[in-house]
Amino acid sequence: MKKEAIIIGSGFAGLSAASFLAKAGWDVTVLEKHNQPGGRARRFKAVGFTFDMGPSWYWMPDVFERYFKQFGRSVSDFYELVRLDPSYRIYWKDGPMDVPADYLTFRNLFESIESGAGDKLDHFIGEAAYKYQLGINKLIYKSGQSLIEFLDMDLISGLFRLDVFNSIKTNVARHFSNPKLKEIMEFPVLFLGALPEDTPALYSLMNYADIKGGTWYPEKGMYQIVEAMYLLAVELGVKFKFEEEVIALDIENKSIKTITTSVKEDGITIKKKYQTEVVVAGADYHHVEMDLLPKAYRSYSEKYWETRMMAPGCLIYYVGLNKKLSGIEHHTLFFDTSFKVHGEEIYKTKQWPTNPLFYVSVASVTDPESAPEGGENLFLLIPVAAGLKGDDEALRDSYFDMIVARMEKQLGQSIKDSIVYKKTFAHREFISEYHSFKGNAYGLANTLLQTAFLKPACRSKKVKNLFYTGQLTVPGPGVPPSLISGEIVAGEVIKAFRQNG
Repeated sequence: MKKEAIIIGSGFAGLSAASFLAKAGWDVTVLEKHNQPGGRARRFKAVGFTFDMGPSWYWMPDVFERYFKQFGRSVSDFYELVRLDPSYRIYWKDGPMDVPADYLTFRNLFESIESGAGDKLDHFIGEAAYKYQLGINKLIYKSGQSLIEFLDMDLISGLFRLDVFNSIKTNVARHFSNPKLKEIMEFPVLFLGALPEDTPALYSLMNYADIKGGTWYPEKGMYQIVEAMYLLAVELGVKFKFEEEVIALDIENKSIKTITTSVKEDGITIKKKYQTEVVVAGADYHHVEMDLLPKAYRSYSEKYWETRMMAPGCLIYYVGLNKKLSGIEHHTLFFDTSFKVHGEEIYKTKQWPTNPLFYVSVASVTDPESAPEGGENLFLLIPVAAGLKGDDEALRDSYFDMIVARMEKQLGQSIKDSIVYKKTFAHREFISEYHSFKGNAYGLANTLLQTAFLKPACRSKKVKNLFYTGQLTVPGPGVPPSLISGEIVAGEVIKAFRQNG
Protein backbone atom coordinates (compact mmCIF):
# COMPACT_ATOMS: atom_id res chain seq x y z
CA MET A 1 0.00 0.00 0.00
CA LYS A 2 1.35 3.43 -0.96
CA LYS A 3 2.52 5.84 1.70
CA GLU A 4 0.58 9.11 1.69
CA ALA A 5 1.80 12.70 1.79
CA ILE A 6 0.06 16.05 1.68
CA ILE A 7 1.88 19.11 0.36
CA ILE A 8 0.69 22.53 1.54
CA GLY A 9 1.16 24.99 -1.32
CA SER A 10 1.97 24.62 -5.00
CA GLY A 11 4.84 27.05 -5.42
CA PHE A 12 8.05 25.84 -7.05
CA ALA A 13 9.21 24.05 -3.89
CA GLY A 14 5.84 22.39 -3.30
CA LEU A 15 5.59 21.21 -6.92
CA SER A 16 9.13 19.85 -6.74
CA ALA A 17 8.57 17.98 -3.46
CA ALA A 18 5.29 16.54 -4.77
CA SER A 19 6.91 15.19 -7.93
CA PHE A 20 9.90 13.64 -6.19
CA LEU A 21 7.64 11.90 -3.66
CA ALA A 22 5.31 10.66 -6.42
CA LYS A 23 8.29 9.36 -8.36
CA ALA A 24 9.27 7.38 -5.25
CA GLY A 25 5.83 5.74 -5.20
CA TRP A 26 4.00 7.95 -2.72
CA ASP A 27 0.36 8.92 -2.98
CA VAL A 28 0.60 12.72 -3.03
CA THR A 29 -2.07 15.42 -2.68
CA VAL A 30 -1.35 19.14 -2.96
CA LEU A 31 -3.60 21.62 -1.13
CA GLU A 32 -3.49 25.11 -2.67
CA LYS A 33 -5.44 28.18 -1.54
CA HIS A 34 -5.40 29.83 -4.99
CA ASN A 35 -7.18 28.77 -8.17
CA GLN A 36 -3.95 27.86 -9.98
CA PRO A 37 -0.52 26.43 -9.18
CA GLY A 38 2.56 28.61 -8.84
CA GLY A 39 2.36 30.43 -5.52
CA ARG A 40 4.33 33.64 -5.89
CA ALA A 41 4.98 32.75 -9.52
CA ARG A 42 1.32 32.85 -10.53
CA ARG A 43 0.06 34.55 -13.67
CA PHE A 44 -2.87 36.83 -14.35
CA LYS A 45 -4.46 38.38 -17.43
CA ALA A 46 -6.19 41.74 -17.76
CA VAL A 47 -7.46 43.78 -20.73
CA GLY A 48 -5.31 41.79 -23.15
CA PHE A 49 -2.13 41.83 -21.08
CA THR A 50 -0.53 38.75 -19.50
CA PHE A 51 1.57 39.29 -16.38
CA ASP A 52 3.91 36.96 -14.53
CA MET A 53 3.23 37.98 -10.93
CA GLY A 54 6.59 37.16 -9.38
CA PRO A 55 9.95 35.87 -10.64
CA SER A 56 11.05 37.36 -13.95
CA TRP A 57 14.76 36.39 -14.16
CA TYR A 58 15.70 32.96 -15.53
CA TRP A 59 19.23 32.18 -14.31
CA MET A 60 20.97 28.84 -13.70
CA PRO A 61 19.38 26.93 -16.62
CA ASP A 62 21.45 23.88 -15.66
CA VAL A 63 19.41 23.51 -12.44
CA PHE A 64 16.13 23.41 -14.39
CA GLU A 65 17.55 20.91 -16.86
CA ARG A 66 18.83 18.72 -14.04
CA TYR A 67 15.38 18.82 -12.42
CA PHE A 68 13.51 17.57 -15.46
CA LYS A 69 16.18 15.00 -16.36
CA GLN A 70 15.54 13.23 -13.06
CA PHE A 71 12.09 12.41 -14.41
CA GLY A 72 13.37 11.34 -17.81
CA ARG A 73 12.34 14.64 -19.40
CA SER A 74 13.99 17.79 -20.69
CA VAL A 75 13.23 21.50 -20.44
CA SER A 76 12.62 21.49 -24.21
CA ASP A 77 9.80 18.97 -23.73
CA PHE A 78 7.83 21.76 -22.11
CA TYR A 79 9.13 25.15 -23.19
CA GLU A 80 11.76 26.84 -25.35
CA LEU A 81 14.36 29.19 -23.94
CA VAL A 82 15.62 32.41 -25.51
CA ARG A 83 18.93 33.83 -24.33
CA LEU A 84 18.67 37.58 -23.90
CA ASP A 85 21.38 39.79 -25.39
CA PRO A 86 22.04 42.17 -23.83
CA SER A 87 21.36 40.31 -20.61
CA TYR A 88 20.07 43.57 -19.15
CA ARG A 89 20.59 47.32 -19.31
CA ILE A 90 21.66 49.56 -16.45
CA TYR A 91 20.89 53.28 -16.25
CA TRP A 92 23.23 55.42 -14.21
CA LYS A 93 22.97 59.17 -13.77
CA ASP A 94 25.08 59.70 -16.87
CA GLY A 95 23.14 57.27 -19.04
CA PRO A 96 22.77 53.61 -19.98
CA MET A 97 25.11 50.65 -20.22
CA ASP A 98 24.20 47.33 -21.80
CA VAL A 99 25.51 44.17 -20.15
CA PRO A 100 26.36 41.85 -23.06
CA ALA A 101 25.66 38.12 -23.09
CA ASP A 102 29.01 37.28 -24.72
CA TYR A 103 31.78 36.94 -22.14
CA LEU A 104 34.57 38.39 -24.31
CA THR A 105 32.44 41.46 -25.05
CA PHE A 106 31.62 41.74 -21.34
CA ARG A 107 35.34 41.50 -20.51
CA ASN A 108 36.17 44.21 -23.04
CA LEU A 109 33.49 46.42 -21.49
CA PHE A 110 35.14 46.11 -18.08
CA GLU A 111 38.56 46.82 -19.57
CA SER A 112 37.22 49.93 -21.32
CA ILE A 113 35.96 51.31 -18.02
CA GLU A 114 38.95 50.41 -15.85
CA SER A 115 42.42 49.48 -17.12
CA GLY A 116 43.34 45.96 -16.05
CA ALA A 117 39.76 45.08 -15.11
CA GLY A 118 39.56 42.47 -17.88
CA ASP A 119 42.27 40.30 -16.32
CA LYS A 120 40.78 40.86 -12.87
CA LEU A 121 37.38 39.81 -14.18
CA ASP A 122 38.90 36.57 -15.47
CA HIS A 123 40.28 35.89 -11.99
CA PHE A 124 37.02 36.84 -10.25
CA ILE A 125 34.93 34.66 -12.55
CA GLY A 126 37.38 31.80 -12.16
CA GLU A 127 36.87 31.95 -8.39
CA ALA A 128 33.12 32.26 -8.84
CA ALA A 129 33.06 29.25 -11.19
CA TYR A 130 34.74 27.12 -8.52
CA LYS A 131 32.19 28.26 -5.93
CA TYR A 132 29.32 27.60 -8.32
CA GLN A 133 30.44 24.08 -9.23
CA LEU A 134 31.29 23.04 -5.67
CA GLY A 135 28.29 24.87 -4.26
CA ILE A 136 25.85 23.24 -6.67
CA ASN A 137 27.36 19.77 -6.41
CA LYS A 138 28.29 19.63 -2.73
CA LEU A 139 26.72 22.43 -0.70
CA ILE A 140 23.32 23.50 -1.96
CA TYR A 141 21.81 19.99 -1.98
CA LYS A 142 22.48 19.44 1.74
CA SER A 143 19.45 19.19 4.02
CA GLY A 144 21.07 21.29 6.73
CA GLN A 145 20.03 18.85 9.46
CA SER A 146 23.43 19.00 11.15
CA LEU A 147 27.03 20.13 10.78
CA ILE A 148 28.05 16.50 10.12
CA GLU A 149 26.58 16.71 6.61
CA PHE A 150 29.27 19.21 5.71
CA LEU A 151 32.17 16.98 6.75
CA ASP A 152 32.91 16.36 3.10
CA MET A 153 36.52 16.28 1.94
CA ASP A 154 35.84 18.47 -1.08
CA LEU A 155 34.04 21.04 1.09
CA ILE A 156 36.68 20.94 3.81
CA SER A 157 39.61 21.21 1.41
CA GLY A 158 37.83 23.97 -0.52
CA LEU A 159 36.62 25.91 2.54
CA PHE A 160 38.90 28.90 2.04
CA ARG A 161 38.36 28.97 -1.72
CA LEU A 162 34.62 29.09 -1.03
CA ASP A 163 35.32 32.38 0.76
CA VAL A 164 32.58 32.02 3.37
CA PHE A 165 34.36 34.27 5.90
CA ASN A 166 34.87 37.24 3.56
CA SER A 167 32.12 39.46 2.18
CA ILE A 168 31.04 40.06 -1.38
CA LYS A 169 31.89 43.73 -0.89
CA THR A 170 35.47 42.93 0.16
CA ASN A 171 35.90 40.42 -2.63
CA VAL A 172 34.62 42.78 -5.32
CA ALA A 173 36.73 45.69 -4.01
CA ARG A 174 39.80 43.45 -4.15
CA HIS A 175 39.30 43.18 -7.90
CA PHE A 176 37.69 46.44 -9.06
CA SER A 177 37.89 50.13 -8.19
CA ASN A 178 35.36 51.73 -10.52
CA PRO A 179 31.99 52.31 -8.77
CA LYS A 180 29.97 51.11 -11.76
CA LEU A 181 31.87 47.84 -11.98
CA LYS A 182 31.37 47.31 -8.27
CA GLU A 183 27.63 47.87 -8.57
CA ILE A 184 27.33 45.45 -11.48
CA MET A 185 28.97 42.74 -9.37
CA GLU A 186 27.09 43.56 -6.16
CA PHE A 187 23.53 44.03 -7.42
CA PRO A 188 22.45 40.33 -7.40
CA VAL A 189 22.97 40.04 -3.65
CA LEU A 190 21.64 43.51 -2.83
CA PHE A 191 18.33 42.88 -4.62
CA LEU A 192 17.87 39.32 -3.37
CA GLY A 193 19.62 38.89 -0.06
CA ALA A 194 21.49 41.40 2.07
CA LEU A 195 23.98 44.24 1.96
CA PRO A 196 27.14 43.21 0.09
CA GLU A 197 29.17 43.73 3.26
CA ASP A 198 26.95 41.23 5.12
CA THR A 199 26.85 38.59 2.38
CA PRO A 200 29.54 35.87 2.27
CA ALA A 201 31.77 36.06 -0.81
CA LEU A 202 30.59 32.50 -1.50
CA TYR A 203 27.62 34.15 -3.20
CA SER A 204 29.80 35.47 -6.01
CA LEU A 205 28.58 32.21 -7.50
CA MET A 206 25.59 34.38 -8.50
CA ASN A 207 27.94 36.45 -10.67
CA TYR A 208 29.00 33.28 -12.42
CA ALA A 209 25.34 32.38 -12.95
CA ASP A 210 24.73 35.85 -14.37
CA ILE A 211 27.81 36.39 -16.52
CA LYS A 212 28.59 32.85 -17.70
CA GLY A 213 25.26 31.06 -17.28
CA GLY A 214 23.34 33.87 -18.93
CA THR A 215 19.94 35.50 -18.64
CA TRP A 216 17.17 33.56 -20.38
CA TYR A 217 13.46 33.83 -21.02
CA PRO A 218 11.01 30.93 -21.43
CA GLU A 219 8.88 31.60 -24.49
CA LYS A 220 5.38 32.70 -23.39
CA GLY A 221 6.64 33.70 -19.95
CA MET A 222 7.96 32.49 -16.62
CA TYR A 223 4.66 30.77 -15.89
CA GLN A 224 5.71 28.16 -18.45
CA ILE A 225 7.99 26.73 -15.76
CA VAL A 226 5.04 26.39 -13.38
CA GLU A 227 2.90 24.77 -16.06
CA ALA A 228 5.71 22.35 -16.93
CA MET A 229 6.19 21.31 -13.31
CA TYR A 230 2.45 21.02 -12.77
CA LEU A 231 1.95 18.85 -15.88
CA LEU A 232 4.84 16.64 -14.83
CA ALA A 233 3.37 16.26 -11.34
CA VAL A 234 -0.03 15.30 -12.77
CA GLU A 235 1.64 12.75 -15.07
CA LEU A 236 3.26 11.25 -11.95
CA GLY A 237 -0.14 10.91 -10.30
CA VAL A 238 -0.10 13.91 -7.97
CA LYS A 239 -3.60 15.15 -7.09
CA PHE A 240 -4.32 18.87 -6.71
CA LYS A 241 -7.03 20.55 -4.64
CA PHE A 242 -7.27 24.22 -5.63
CA GLU A 243 -9.04 27.01 -3.74
CA GLU A 244 -8.64 24.97 -0.58
CA GLU A 245 -6.70 26.68 2.20
CA VAL A 246 -5.20 24.85 5.16
CA ILE A 247 -6.39 26.50 8.38
CA ALA A 248 -5.31 24.04 11.11
CA LEU A 249 -2.99 21.14 11.85
CA ASP A 250 -4.21 18.87 14.63
CA ILE A 251 -1.58 16.93 16.61
CA GLU A 252 -1.78 13.59 18.38
CA ASN A 253 1.21 11.79 19.87
CA LYS A 254 3.57 14.36 18.34
CA SER A 255 2.29 13.71 14.81
CA ILE A 256 -0.16 15.53 12.56
CA LYS A 257 -3.29 13.41 12.47
CA THR A 258 -5.75 15.78 10.81
CA ILE A 259 -5.42 18.67 8.38
CA THR A 260 -8.35 21.09 8.29
CA THR A 261 -9.01 23.16 5.19
CA SER A 262 -11.45 25.91 4.29
CA VAL A 263 -13.15 25.70 0.91
CA LYS A 264 -16.15 27.34 -0.75
CA GLU A 265 -18.80 25.09 -2.28
CA ASP A 266 -21.85 26.68 -3.89
CA GLY A 267 -20.95 29.97 -2.25
CA ILE A 268 -20.83 28.47 1.24
CA THR A 269 -17.56 28.16 3.19
CA ILE A 270 -17.13 24.68 4.62
CA LYS A 271 -14.35 22.84 6.40
CA LYS A 272 -12.78 19.63 5.16
CA LYS A 273 -10.62 17.14 7.02
CA TYR A 274 -7.69 15.13 5.67
CA GLN A 275 -5.54 12.44 7.24
CA THR A 276 -2.10 11.52 5.97
CA GLU A 277 1.22 10.01 7.05
CA VAL A 278 3.38 13.03 6.16
CA VAL A 279 2.85 16.76 5.69
CA VAL A 280 5.28 18.89 3.69
CA ALA A 281 4.65 22.59 4.21
CA GLY A 282 5.51 24.67 1.19
CA ALA A 283 3.54 27.57 2.67
CA ASP A 284 5.30 30.32 4.60
CA TYR A 285 7.29 28.65 7.41
CA HIS A 286 6.43 31.30 10.01
CA HIS A 287 2.73 31.12 9.13
CA VAL A 288 2.66 27.32 9.48
CA GLU A 289 4.41 27.47 12.85
CA MET A 290 2.61 30.43 14.37
CA ASP A 291 -0.86 30.17 12.84
CA LEU A 292 -1.44 26.48 12.10
CA LEU A 293 0.40 24.63 14.86
CA PRO A 294 -0.50 24.58 18.56
CA LYS A 295 2.08 26.54 20.56
CA ALA A 296 3.61 23.45 22.19
CA TYR A 297 4.61 22.08 18.79
CA ARG A 298 6.42 25.09 17.36
CA SER A 299 10.14 24.61 16.67
CA TYR A 300 10.91 28.33 16.86
CA SER A 301 9.63 31.14 19.08
CA GLU A 302 8.29 34.48 17.95
CA LYS A 303 11.48 36.02 19.37
CA TYR A 304 13.54 33.78 17.07
CA TRP A 305 11.62 34.99 14.03
CA GLU A 306 11.83 38.63 15.06
CA THR A 307 15.62 38.40 15.20
CA ARG A 308 15.96 36.98 11.67
CA MET A 309 17.39 39.28 9.00
CA MET A 310 14.94 39.32 6.12
CA ALA A 311 15.62 39.71 2.43
CA PRO A 312 13.70 42.58 0.83
CA GLY A 313 10.03 43.02 0.36
CA CYS A 314 8.79 44.43 -2.94
CA LEU A 315 6.65 47.24 -4.18
CA ILE A 316 5.45 45.97 -7.58
CA TYR A 317 3.50 47.63 -10.37
CA TYR A 318 1.93 45.73 -13.27
CA VAL A 319 1.41 48.25 -16.05
CA GLY A 320 -0.06 48.03 -19.54
CA LEU A 321 0.69 50.68 -22.18
CA ASN A 322 -1.22 51.35 -25.39
CA LYS A 323 2.00 52.12 -27.28
CA LYS A 324 5.46 50.65 -27.84
CA LEU A 325 8.49 52.12 -26.13
CA SER A 326 11.54 52.72 -28.28
CA GLY A 327 14.96 51.53 -27.15
CA ILE A 328 13.76 49.58 -24.11
CA GLU A 329 15.30 46.20 -23.18
CA HIS A 330 13.62 43.19 -21.59
CA HIS A 331 15.40 43.76 -18.24
CA THR A 332 16.46 47.22 -17.05
CA LEU A 333 18.01 48.30 -13.76
CA PHE A 334 17.75 51.95 -12.76
CA PHE A 335 20.84 52.75 -10.70
CA ASP A 336 20.56 56.49 -11.32
CA THR A 337 20.53 57.20 -7.59
CA SER A 338 22.61 56.12 -4.60
CA PHE A 339 23.21 52.36 -4.47
CA LYS A 340 24.63 52.66 -0.95
CA VAL A 341 21.80 54.76 0.52
CA HIS A 342 19.04 52.53 -0.79
CA GLY A 343 20.83 49.41 0.43
CA GLU A 344 21.12 50.82 3.93
CA GLU A 345 17.46 51.85 3.90
CA ILE A 346 16.48 48.26 3.11
CA TYR A 347 18.72 46.49 5.60
CA LYS A 348 19.93 48.94 8.26
CA THR A 349 17.55 51.82 8.94
CA LYS A 350 14.63 49.77 7.52
CA GLN A 351 12.66 52.73 6.21
CA TRP A 352 10.75 53.51 3.06
CA PRO A 353 13.44 54.51 0.53
CA THR A 354 13.99 58.19 -0.17
CA ASN A 355 15.05 57.77 -3.80
CA PRO A 356 15.10 54.07 -4.65
CA LEU A 357 16.89 51.95 -7.18
CA PHE A 358 14.33 49.99 -9.17
CA TYR A 359 13.95 47.30 -11.81
CA VAL A 360 11.78 47.11 -14.91
CA SER A 361 10.89 44.03 -16.93
CA VAL A 362 9.24 44.53 -20.31
CA ALA A 363 8.31 41.00 -21.32
CA SER A 364 6.63 42.24 -24.51
CA VAL A 365 10.07 43.11 -25.93
CA THR A 366 10.75 39.37 -26.21
CA ASP A 367 7.18 38.07 -26.13
CA PRO A 368 4.79 40.30 -28.13
CA GLU A 369 1.84 38.07 -27.18
CA SER A 370 2.07 39.29 -23.58
CA ALA A 371 0.49 42.59 -24.65
CA PRO A 372 -2.16 43.64 -27.18
CA GLU A 373 -0.78 44.55 -30.60
CA GLY A 374 1.02 47.87 -30.38
CA GLY A 375 1.09 47.72 -26.57
CA GLU A 376 3.72 47.12 -23.92
CA ASN A 377 3.74 44.96 -20.80
CA LEU A 378 5.67 46.50 -17.86
CA PHE A 379 6.61 45.01 -14.51
CA LEU A 380 8.20 47.58 -12.17
CA LEU A 381 9.76 46.57 -8.86
CA ILE A 382 11.21 48.57 -5.99
CA PRO A 383 13.05 46.52 -3.33
CA VAL A 384 12.00 47.70 0.12
CA ALA A 385 12.59 46.60 3.69
CA ALA A 386 10.38 43.81 5.00
CA GLY A 387 7.93 44.69 7.79
CA LEU A 388 7.42 48.36 6.95
CA LYS A 389 4.28 50.13 8.12
CA GLY A 390 2.24 52.62 6.13
CA ASP A 391 1.74 50.63 2.93
CA ASP A 392 -1.24 52.52 1.49
CA GLU A 393 -2.42 53.68 -1.92
CA ALA A 394 -1.09 57.22 -1.49
CA LEU A 395 2.40 55.89 -0.77
CA ARG A 396 2.25 53.48 -3.71
CA ASP A 397 1.12 56.26 -6.04
CA SER A 398 3.89 58.59 -4.90
CA TYR A 399 6.58 55.99 -5.60
CA PHE A 400 5.01 55.17 -8.95
CA ASP A 401 5.06 58.82 -10.00
CA MET A 402 8.68 59.08 -8.85
CA ILE A 403 10.05 56.10 -10.77
CA VAL A 404 7.99 56.69 -13.92
CA ALA A 405 9.31 60.26 -14.06
CA ARG A 406 12.85 58.87 -13.86
CA MET A 407 12.07 56.34 -16.60
CA GLU A 408 10.68 59.07 -18.84
CA LYS A 409 13.77 61.18 -18.29
CA GLN A 410 16.19 58.36 -19.05
CA LEU A 411 14.22 57.00 -22.03
CA GLY A 412 13.41 60.42 -23.42
CA GLN A 413 9.76 59.56 -24.03
CA SER A 414 6.43 59.76 -22.25
CA ILE A 415 4.93 56.79 -20.40
CA LYS A 416 2.30 57.98 -17.98
CA ASP A 417 -0.08 59.31 -20.64
CA SER A 418 -0.14 55.87 -22.34
CA ILE A 419 -1.11 53.76 -19.31
CA VAL A 420 -4.29 51.75 -19.91
CA TYR A 421 -3.86 49.28 -17.04
CA LYS A 422 -2.20 49.42 -13.63
CA LYS A 423 -2.20 47.12 -10.63
CA THR A 424 -0.05 47.30 -7.50
CA PHE A 425 1.17 44.54 -5.21
CA ALA A 426 3.19 45.01 -2.03
CA HIS A 427 3.31 44.18 1.71
CA ARG A 428 -0.45 43.91 2.19
CA GLU A 429 -0.86 41.48 -0.67
CA PHE A 430 2.21 39.41 0.22
CA ILE A 431 0.62 38.91 3.64
CA SER A 432 -2.97 38.34 2.50
CA GLU A 433 -2.11 36.21 -0.55
CA TYR A 434 0.85 34.22 0.81
CA HIS A 435 0.81 34.74 4.61
CA SER A 436 4.29 36.12 4.05
CA PHE A 437 6.24 36.86 7.24
CA LYS A 438 6.58 40.66 7.47
CA GLY A 439 5.42 40.86 3.87
CA ASN A 440 8.80 39.67 2.64
CA ALA A 441 9.23 38.69 -1.00
CA TYR A 442 12.44 36.60 -0.92
CA GLY A 443 12.74 34.93 2.48
CA LEU A 444 15.79 35.22 4.71
CA ALA A 445 18.80 37.37 3.89
CA ASN A 446 21.84 35.39 2.74
CA THR A 447 24.07 36.17 5.70
CA LEU A 448 26.66 33.77 7.13
CA LEU A 449 24.53 33.12 10.23
CA GLN A 450 21.54 32.26 8.05
CA THR A 451 23.27 29.82 5.72
CA ALA A 452 22.91 26.02 5.45
CA PHE A 453 22.27 24.39 8.84
CA LEU A 454 21.77 27.83 10.42
CA LYS A 455 18.50 28.30 8.52
CA PRO A 456 15.17 27.07 9.94
CA ALA A 457 15.28 23.28 9.67
CA CYS A 458 13.50 21.44 6.86
CA ARG A 459 12.13 18.97 9.42
CA SER A 460 10.09 19.97 12.45
CA LYS A 461 11.89 19.48 15.74
CA LYS A 462 8.66 18.68 17.58
CA VAL A 463 6.24 17.11 15.08
CA LYS A 464 7.43 13.76 13.77
CA ASN A 465 5.71 13.85 10.38
CA LEU A 466 6.02 17.56 9.50
CA PHE A 467 8.59 18.82 7.00
CA TYR A 468 9.20 22.22 5.41
CA THR A 469 10.27 23.37 1.97
CA GLY A 470 10.66 26.75 0.31
CA GLN A 471 12.51 30.01 0.67
CA LEU A 472 12.64 30.18 4.49
CA THR A 473 14.49 26.87 4.80
CA VAL A 474 17.36 25.25 2.88
CA PRO A 475 18.86 26.16 0.52
CA GLY A 476 17.31 29.64 0.37
CA PRO A 477 15.52 32.21 -1.83
CA GLY A 478 15.18 32.12 -5.60
CA VAL A 479 13.57 29.87 -8.19
CA PRO A 480 16.42 27.36 -8.69
CA PRO A 481 16.93 26.99 -4.91
CA SER A 482 13.18 26.34 -4.55
CA LEU A 483 13.34 23.45 -7.03
CA ILE A 484 16.27 22.09 -5.04
CA SER A 485 14.47 22.64 -1.73
CA GLY A 486 11.63 20.39 -2.86
CA GLU A 487 14.08 17.68 -3.88
CA ILE A 488 15.92 17.92 -0.56
CA VAL A 489 12.82 17.63 1.60
CA ALA A 490 11.39 14.78 -0.47
CA GLY A 491 14.65 12.92 0.11
CA GLU A 492 14.42 13.53 3.84
CA VAL A 493 10.82 12.26 3.92
CA ILE A 494 11.70 9.11 1.97
CA LYS A 495 14.71 8.44 4.18
CA ALA A 496 12.82 8.99 7.46
CA PHE A 497 9.86 6.82 6.56
CA ARG A 498 11.92 4.09 5.00
CA GLN A 499 13.71 3.81 8.31
CA ASN A 500 10.35 3.77 10.10
CA GLY A 501 9.15 0.89 7.91
